[in-house]
Amino acid sequence: MVSAMKPGDHPEFFRFPAPEGRSRESTIRLDGEGRFFHDTAPVEHAKLAEALHTWIARHPDDGRYILTNGYDWTYFTVEDVPYFVRSIREADGDIVLVLSDGSEEPLDPATVRANDRGELYLSVKAGAKGGPFDAKMTRFAQTQLAPFLEDAGEGAVALVTKRGRVRVAG
Repeated sequence: MVSAMKPGDHPEFFRFPAPEGRSRESTIRLDGEGRFFHDTAPVEHAKLAEALHTWIARHPDDGRYILTNGYDWTYFTVEDVPYFVRSIREADGDIVLVLSDGSEEPLDPATVRANDRGELYLSVKAGAKGGPFDAKMTRFAQTQLAPFLEDAGEGAVALVTKRGRVRVAG
């Protein structure tokens, strides 16, 4: 059985004008904790928030963040990063990231970095269209890293996995 082509599969999809009387700009915003807002109101419907996380992409021409479901698209505001690491799990001595869009992928330690508040950031979706994308570990995911942390000397901490070792603090 051949599946029907979605409008988003058309090579000019992102160049089509907005529907009559509408704009490609929106007031949808993704905050630094991974919560979606419309205007100032949080998106409280769990399934809609879940869907929004799966619709994140970059516009192929200008690189701005968009939400697209294959039938329509709109620009939206990303306050920090487009993806969040909700949790991690161990698989054969390696770390598997569980991302905010429900996908999973191995952690690449070479991309991990910390900001001045100790929050960990990394690159994800390197093979995705428009990728790689930045992601931020939630507090919960960061606490799950404990078995992979070791003293790196002089007050520093290193993250150690099968794929490598990287200094994350100190």
